[in-house]
Amino acid sequence: MKIVGIRRNAGPVEVAALSRDGESVSVLAGLEQFWAGPAHHLASEASGETLPASAVEFVPPVLPGARVICIGLNYLKHVAEGSFKDQELSEHPTLFARWTQSLTVDGAAVPVPSGEDGLDWEGEIVAWVGETLVDASPEEALDAVVGYSVFNDLTARRAQKLTSQWILGKNADLSGPVGPMVLAGEVGDLRDGLRVQTRVNGETVQDGNTTEMVYTVGETLAHISKTFTLRPGDLLATGTPSGVGYARTPQWLLQPGDTVEVEVEKIGTLRNSIVGNEARHAATRDVKGALR
Repeated sequence: MKIVGIRRNAGPVEVAALSRDGESVSVLAGLEQFWAGPAHHLASEASGETLPASAVEFVPPVLPGARVICIGLNYLKHVAEGSFKDQELSEHPTLFARWTQSLTVDGAAVPVPSGEDGLDWEGEIVAWVGETLVDASPEEALDAVVGYSVFNDLTARRAQKLTSQWILGKNADLSGPVGPMVLAGEVGDLRDGLRVQTRVNGETVQDGNTTEMVYTVGETLAHISKTFTLRPGDLLATGTPSGVGYARTPQWLLQPGDTVEVEVEKIGTLRNSIVGNEARHAATRDVKGALR
């Protein structure tokens, strides 16, 4: 089962099951209702309407107040290729945050921000928390994961490198495409190994495996839960393999007109196009016009 967020006629966000052929969606619940009891809704038959996919707008099924926590430097080869290669590996994961407003969906166009030479790709997997976690053990934390999605942590490197804090470069508009959620039971344990690939215009630029992860999903969620409570609908982005663009010689970054794909075994393929910064201004004008 693949779970998506939809909106009908600019209405509220709903959570739906995507058909196998991608041609229709079956409504499960409203967004707030779904995350109040995701296990219940996923175990039940869809009670809402079945609609053609062409009749709805796809949006991330993410609560506005959800936390999007990201692991940096989680694949050893990625650590070795970048600007952190001379640092000793920490006992604890490097964590940074994204805002939900930076997220988008499969098929969306992603703009290159002003002043950037391009965007860098970071193909990875995101885990969706389905239960409240407080001082959890790694086993409890892993059991609380309700599903996984393909994710692309598209990064504005110039902004990221301006300071020691990464938040600016990791929150460019629409820079976090997230694919449909696949149930955890269908994906299995990431420690057993899933292939993670990224392609740019059809050329493979990343080809890793989740067995290379330094910090596991259960351990990381448990670590976070010692400090703040994790709630249903929170997300954990698990880091990217080696092969990012800024570490190449010469540097290679995504340009308007490029297409970037991330494919993960058992979870699916996420595909997005890159557009110029003028798309951000056009979107802002559209929003302002709608509010008048």
